[in-house]
Order: sequence, then structure tokens, then C-alpha cells
Amino acid sequence: MEVNFGSILVSILFMGLITLSLKIVNWVWLRPKKLELFLRKQGLNGNPYKLLIGDMKQLISVMEKERPVSIQLSDHLPPHILPYYHQTRTKFGENSFIWFGPSPRLVIADPQLMKEILTKPDVFQKPRPDPIGEAIADCSNMVPAIRLSCSNMVDKWEALFSSSTDKSSCEEIDVWPYLDNLSGDLISRVAFGSSHEQGGKIFELQKDQVKLVLEIMQFIFIPGWRFVPTKANKRMKANAKEIESLLRGIIDQRQKAMEKGEVNGDDLLSTLMESNRREIDENGSKKNMGMSIDDVIKECRLFYFAGSETTSLLLVWTMVMLSKHQEWQTRAREEVSQVFGNNEPTFDALNRLKIVTMILNEVLRMYPPAPVISRTPTKTVKLGDMILPLGVDLLLIIGLVHNDPKIWGDDVNEFKPERFSDGISSATKGQFSFIPFSLGPRVCIGQQFAMIEAKIAMAMILQRFSFELSPSYLHAPFPILTLQPQYGARLLLHKL
Repeated sequence: MEVNFGSILVSILFMGLITLSLKIVNWVWLRPKKLELFLRKQGLNGNPYKLLIGDMKQLISVMEKERPVSIQLSDHLPPHILPYYHQTRTKFGENSFIWFGPSPRLVIADPQLMKEILTKPDVFQKPRPDPIGEAIADCSNMVPAIRLSCSNMVDKWEALFSSSTDKSSCEEIDVWPYLDNLSGDLISRVAFGSSHEQGGKIFELQKDQVKLVLEIMQFIFIPGWRFVPTKANKRMKANAKEIESLLRGIIDQRQKAMEKGEVNGDDLLSTLMESNRREIDENGSKKNMGMSIDDVIKECRLFYFAGSETTSLLLVWTMVMLSKHQEWQTRAREEVSQVFGNNEPTFDALNRLKIVTMILNEVLRMYPPAPVISRTPTKTVKLGDMILPLGVDLLLIIGLVHNDPKIWGDDVNEFKPERFSDGISSATKGQFSFIPFSLGPRVCIGQQFAMIEAKIAMAMILQRFSFELSPSYLHAPFPILTLQPQYGARLLLHKL
């Protein structure tokens, strides 16, 4: 019997096409509608699912409209910094969801639910090993690098006054680029030591990557979109390739130096690689022991983003708030003078900066670096009174919790560092309502590092300058992944 291979091939291709079509239909319509029905039966509300795009078009439109708007420092922040999430909760109530393409995401702004999510990383996004966190557990050896970077920055500010003999003169500058570069320089020094100039290039490339993410955000949920040769995708790919090349070059160079015994292990990379080498030596050839070069590269990239963004934003909003609230600037400067005099800050004395710590915590409450974080359940789970099937992601709206009058009182919009005079637990009345760095096993790896850097930087700034808001200052905080000043931070600096 003669076999018609052509017909068989056509049949196979036809069946494959049907299978692929069914999968696509399921992904873009059947599965989302099934999840929507499941959520609505539990009393959850949101917009009806729109084919493929969900709420993304509306979300991006609202964000683009609100982003350039400037507000008053006393205004309630959520309607501006979280416009779409604020509108969603106003329209649909606390139990609401939005659509990121064909995926529903539950909006979480309840402290108890956040606690349940963040303290169960095995259920809500399984944690990965945190070698970076182990490597920066002791920040005391990083203080000289922090002081050097901060000193370089304030020296640049002082140089602006060099041509003036009038001690009462002031200079108007946008402090945001300086603070942003400070964090990039510091991260480079801490991470790579003598290779920090190469690290600076990585910092610039990482910043460009963040901007590009915003350009492609409305398409990011479409499978395979990152392979489409758009201008943004091509630039992201080129940046990623250059970042990896720079990091690999630094790591290879460091590896050779370590083999020759020429590295003293003072920077993060040396500490990380030495720790990795010991783990491999202790466990021999066991699988999954130690980190590959690719793992080290990923950790370095993460540390760059988490460390630099967190601290630069904390510093810029602290300077803005102290410019507005001169009484707290005076109290902070007096404390710095009592603790350090005119000397450089030391690690052991940082814990004596009680007022500075209160100020930083209040700034973190009002302006959390990352107002929204996400979590993905690894299976069908029970959350509070809800059952969440696989496929429903979670959006934890930190910015709503930190600015909720039901939690913090009717003065929630006021800058009141005294809230934290007796510590965080007293300020939150034991609630899980202050989470600027996340909490639980997945707490931000740079938390301790960011607070130490911020205290040293603010101490050195307060020792040498007083500052106030420029008449041209526009208050426009808005999240571009992190909560950034859209028009910079123009201040009037007075040399002390």
C-alpha cells in the first residue's frame, strides 16, 4: 500500500495549527474570562476584561496625563503618584483587581494581607538565595567609601561658591543629578573598588534600561514581544550585552588577581567571590553549590539597581522636606554637630543620630522608593478570606498603605518625624504598615546599606550647608519604577 507522506505532513501541520490556535484562544480569552468569573464570585470587582490589552491602555493614559502635573507639598499623595490604582479602589472598593493584558492582578492595600504575603515567600514567589545580602551584612567596612563619595559631592557644591566672598550668598542648584550620581559612584566603589570607573558606565546603562522599560510597558505582557526588533528592544538588547561584557571583564580580571593573591577583599565583588570560593571548596563537586559567573553578574546588576535607586531617592526627598520644614533641618544639624562636631561621620556613632533617623523614616513613609511591588503565587492559595487560583498576581500598593489616614491619622499628609520618636513599632501601633524596603525573608538587600549611606550623606551635607526650596521648585514626585522628582529638586544652598 502506497503511503502518501504529503497528506500525512499536511495533516500533522493542520493539527499543530489547530492546537496552537486553541492555546492562543485560551490564553487571550477563555482563561482570562474564567479567572474573572472566579474573582467576581468572591466579591472582587474590576473592569470587564478587554481582549488582549486588559486595562493597560487606560492605565498608561492615566499615568501619562498625571505624570507632568506638579502638586503642593501638603497634597494627599496617592491620587498623584498612584493615579490608576487610586481610581480603581475609589470605583470598585478595597477588594478590586486590574488587568495587565490577559492577567488579572489583585490590588492589595491591607496591612494584614501584606503581612501574610511577604512573610510566606514559599507561597507568594519562592525566594532565591541571597549571597549579596550575606556579603553586605557588615556595612562598617564600606564607610570609608561612602565618606569619599559624599565628600566629592559636597566639594563640588562648595566649588560653586569659590568665586564669591559674600558669606551670605547662595547658589541655586538642582541637587537631584548630584544625589543620583552620588549613589552611582558609591555603588561602583563599594561593588568594584579600584574598578569603579568601569562601574560608573554600568550605572549609566542601567538607568537607560529603566527608561526603556517604560516605553515597552504596554507590550511587555505579550509573549515574544522582546524579540520584536523595535528601536527600544534593540537598544535594551545592546545595553544588556554591554553591561554583561563590562561585568564579565571586571569579574575575570578580579578572578585572575585573586588567584595571584593580589586582592584584599575590601569591596563587594571580592567578598562575594571569596565567599563563593569557600562554599565550593567546602562542598566539593556537589550540585547547585556555589555561583556561576552568570549568577555573580545577576547579583551585581541587582545590587546596582536596588542600592543606587533607594538611597538617591531617600536623600532627595529628605532634602526637599528639610527645605520646607526648616525647624527639622535645624534640629538635625544640631544633632549632627553634637555627635560628630566638624569631624567626618563614623560608623559606631551613626546609631546616636536619633532625630536624623526619625526624619529618614518619615520621608520613607511619605515617599517610599518603590510605591508598588508585585508577588506571584506559586499555586492556588488562600489569602485572607479569598481563594486565588494560579494566574492571579498580586500588586502590593505600599504608597496607599503609607498614606492611609485610617492607619496614620488625619495628619497623614503632614511631615511629622515625631511619629517615629519611639521607634517604628510604636509609630505603626504594631500594624504591618511601614514597609519601604518590603519585609519578611525577601526584604530589600540594600536596606541597611541605604540607611547608613543616607545618614552619612545627610550628616556631611548638614555640616557644610543650609538649604531651602528655590522659588522655581516644582513638586512632582512620580513613579518611574521608583518614585522620582520629575522636574528635579532645585534648592538654594547656603555655605556654612
